Amino acid sequence: MHHPLDAPDRTLLVTGAAIAAAGTTTRAEALAVRGDRIVHVGTADDARAALGRVDRELELDGGLVHPGFVDAHCHPVMYGQALAWVDCRPERVPDIDTLVDVLREAARGLPAGVPVRGFGYEHRRLAEHRHPTRHDLDRVADDREVYVMNASGHGGVVNSHTLRTCGITAGTPDPEGGSIGRFASGEPDGQLWDAACDLLTGPGGVKIGNHGPNFHLTEPDAVMAGHLARAQEVFLAAGVTTVGDAQASRREMETYLRAQESGSLRMRVSAYLTSALLDTALELGVVHGFGGDLFRVQGVKFYADGTLGGWTAYFPEGYATDCCHHGQLYHSVEEYAEIVARAHRAGLQTATHAQSPYAIGMVLDAVEKAQADRPRPDMRHRIEHCGLPTDEQIERMGALGVVPVMQPQHHLRTGDGTLTAVGELGHRYNPAGRCLTAGVPVVFSSDAPVAPPAPLEAVSAAATRRTVLGTVLGDETLRLPVADGLHAHTAAAARALHREHAVGALAPGMLADFVVLDADPLHTAADELAGIGVRETWIGGTRAWAAPGR
Repeated sequence: MHHPLDAPDRTLLVTGAAIAAAGTTTRAEALAVRGDRIVHVGTADDARAALGRVDRELELDGGLVHPGFVDAHCHPVMYGQALAWVDCRPERVPDIDTLVDVLREAARGLPAGVPVRGFGYEHRRLAEHRHPTRHDLDRVADDREVYVMNASGHGGVVNSHTLRTCGITAGTPDPEGGSIGRFASGEPDGQLWDAACDLLTGPGGVKIGNHGPNFHLTEPDAVMAGHLARAQEVFLAAGVTTVGDAQASRREMETYLRAQESGSLRMRVSAYLTSALLDTALELGVVHGFGGDLFRVQGVKFYADGTLGGWTAYFPEGYATDCCHHGQLYHSVEEYAEIVARAHRAGLQTATHAQSPYAIGMVLDAVEKAQADRPRPDMRHRIEHCGLPTDEQIERMGALGVVPVMQPQHHLRTGDGTLTAVGELGHRYNPAGRCLTAGVPVVFSSDAPVAPPAPLEAVSAAATRRTVLGTVLGDETLRLPVADGLHAHTAAAARALHREHAVGALAPGMLADFVVLDADPLHTAADELAGIGVRETWIGGTRAWAAPGR
């Protein structure tokens, strides 16, 4: 990618399309850029006058110039890795026999000994309504690793060869913050969840412990660079110009820094270090915003509970279909409050995964205590996913300045499964409309690879609350109008990253990050938004991606 700072005085005039100017729904007719910054948004004559000299004019053929989308919670390196693995999503793999077949076919094309890895199976959408077992995957290969990761990214299933190689037996205890699946006999069944995935990364590999799922399988530098390049292409094609990496380990940091040094980092990244690195960050004196416009460390990622899809989100009263199943917490209430307080005292923004009302309450209590002990204005501590907050908890978020970061594509894809898991409470899943009513600025994101980066699909899902199976979740008070959804995926998301003065809006002084859309989302039916195409994506006044043929 050509870096616009190489030509700080180079000018660009964008005309021929409506311009989504900041602060108004009235569309402008031109955008003026000098170097990597916007200098004027308005009429063509005024924009031309603001530049004085026009080095390049981009004359578009209609469409809408919209702020580049901001994906505040995703996992780009993991996403690129998942794209390189065998596609095991429900659309391709309806049952375990098909899962075995697609993995076996992939194995035939790999050299001897090379692992066979797949991503995206959802056990509740398999015909058998269960996880595959080690014995199922033994049918793929018994002389090399076979690993298929669940769509949640929190774990998956391995074959017997992998269990033997990793030394996992009936006598291996469940690690703190993780679990090893077992048959009734006590023998491991192949499932490894969360901290148990530390067993897969080998000596010298990334270890997470009870600080979240370990999806940080390290590969050679060139392979990791390919994963990032592959992911960036998809993000840019979706019009995403800035991302928040919501769990960065040594693997991610090395990959981003090498990409920045080589000039191959094509989108802006704000990284949230895994809380397993909290001590390291504090020893180094890292504070939020450490870095530059292209790459920076923004804060620390924590986990309170697990996932709704995996039934590991924590419900003290049990799940609707199994009152004896409660899910999990990654930390005790006391331990969690202490590590949040340590980050807060050091000036590090926190971003905590929390789905259930209990877990969300843990986060709010910890933030409230941290602020009481050491007041720090405008920290914008975040709750990631924030799937099932009560109305009272939403009000507390507003009072504490806590930012809910939701993924509407989750309820689009897994809303029906959530209803099965938690009953009628599932109709509240991602209550973005209630946040709007309470004056709490909700933020949208994809959580890629759990869902693909597709901002307009997310905005549509929040506006309609209709699942892929046609179920409408909740009443209209839970829906978020399209205009507010667009804000949630641009300016509000930028604010969650503490970058609202640079990205997320088209206004003088902002970085010239924009996307050219085929149509105006404000003039498109909510259920048709996902069909709006992306023509071009620009970052810092330079074209970063264009649709084929343009």
